Amino acid sequence: MDRIRKALDLARQSRARVLEEPALAEAPRPQAQPQHLVSPRALGTLPVPIVYTTTRLFSPAAEVLEANRVVDPACNDVVTAAFRMLRTQVLQRMEEKGFRSLAVLSPNSADGKTTTAVNLALSLASDHRHTVLLIDCDLKHSSVAPTLGLTPELGLSDVLSGQARVEQCLYHPVGFDRFVVLPGRGTLANSSEALSGPRGRELVTEVRDRYPERLVVFDLPPLFGADDALAFLPLVDCCLIVVAEGLTPREDLLRCMELVSKTPIVGTVLNRSTTVTSAYA
Repeated sequence: MDRIRKALDLARQSRARVLEEPALAEAPRPQAQPQHLVSPRALGTLPVPIVYTTTRLFSPAAEVLEANRVVDPACNDVVTAAFRMLRTQVLQRMEEKGFRSLAVLSPNSADGKTTTAVNLALSLASDHRHTVLLIDCDLKHSSVAPTLGLTPELGLSDVLSGQARVEQCLYHPVGFDRFVVLPGRGTLANSSEALSGPRGRELVTEVRDRYPERLVVFDLPPLFGADDALAFLPLVDCCLIVVAEGLTPREDLLRCMELVSKTPIVGTVLNRSTTVTSAYA
């Protein structure tokens, strides 16, 4: 009887210790990665928190974003809804072909290409299946960083000239999840050769293949300004053409589509349109 009583006492004590412990212990933290810790698809549709370790963080000023027409993907106004529609169409066409890199280009400099590239990239990043890297490939007149209110210490020109590694030049705007920028900084001589040469090719391969969930958006310089865009286009999967209502001549659009015809075109964007549409709530 003493043995049985002792066994029952031990069982009660053991059960009490188990009930006193937390139901879920904190899981060990995985080793930190430069961009994200866990693939979003690994946990289904739930968004996975991203911990940035080497990527530099900056906080965009709200007034700068508003002045530069940068939309908040969480809003439900007409402009944001239009970019969501654009995002969905672009994603469908890219996924159909297995594309993961997209060049945003325009015939001329006043067509609103960079604004479109930034807002499309932000909208793409709001889809929890993806992370997005936006790269400013205009090595003569960089505009992505000013649009976001960023003054970069390092940028694409430093990568292409061998002065810095890609991970040293990445910036994450706080408040915009799953979105990272590789900005332009300064100018670079022989820019078309730099973009299409060995370093440019290595860059495209590295940023596209490092993370399977990543989409890469390249903001290219105006097509008619120099040969940079044409030289770089063979390195990307597809392109999106931006034109401005009342500014882009029809002949420029036709010539642009002819010049980029060897690169799959996922669509065109009519910027500065005077036609007002309503958002569906």
